[in-house]
Amino acid sequence: MEFAEVVRRRRMIRSYDPDRAVPPEVVERLLEHATHAPSAGFSQGWAFLVLQTPEDRDRFWASTAGKRPQLTKWLEGMRTAPLIIVALSHKDAYLDRYAEPDKGWTDRSEARWPVPYWDIDTGMASLLMLLTAVDEGLGACFFGVMPEQIDEFRAEFGVPEGFTPVGAISVGYRKSDNLRGSTHRGRREWRDVTHFGHWNSPDRLS
Repeated sequence: MEFAEVVRRRRMIRSYDPDRAVPPEVVERLLEHATHAPSAGFSQGWAFLVLQTPEDRDRFWASTAGKRPQLTKWLEGMRTAPLIIVALSHKDAYLDRYAEPDKGWTDRSEARWPVPYWDIDTGMASLLMLLTAVDEGLGACFFGVMPEQIDEFRAEFGVPEGFTPVGAISVGYRKSDNLRGSTHRGRREWRDVTHFGHWNSPDRLS
C-alpha cells in the first residue's frame, strides 16, 4: 500500500473479528517498526507489553477498565481485539543518557527538559504501529490507561516502577467499517491549523 493511502485510511477502530488472530509475523513487524521511531539522544526509552492470549487480555481489561461501568458499551467492541500492545516509556533512560559526557549535562535534572520526550518518543513508536497495522490490512486503536489504574496494572503484569504506560493499542481485523463516534466531528483541514511565518498570517506556500 502506498504511504499516502496508509495515512488516509488510518482510523481508530473499536470493533474486531474475535475469530481472526493477528499472525505472529505481523506482530513482529508491528514491534520492529515501532523501534524505528526517533528518540532524543537515541535513548530508545520505550518498552512494549504484548498481550495475545484471552487470559492475558482479560487480566488487562480487569485491571484497567473493570471498575468503570461507564465503559461497558466501549468495552463491548474493544474486548474483541485479539491483540493488545501496551507502550511504556522509561524516563530514566533519557535522564541517564543526557548525563553522559557527549551530551554535556552533569546531572539528571528533569527540569532541563522542555517536554517529556520519553512520552513523546513512545507515542511516536505507537503511531508507527498504528500505521503498520493499516498497511497490514488491520485495524487498531490507541487509548490511555488512567492514572488511578496504573498501580493495579503494574501489579498485575509485574511492570517495574520506572516504566509508565503511555497508552495501549488494540489490534485486529476490523469487524465493520462503522466509523461512528468522535468521527462525526469531522477532520480539520490543514489550512485551519497551519500558520506561515506569523500566527495570523494569510495562507501561503512558497
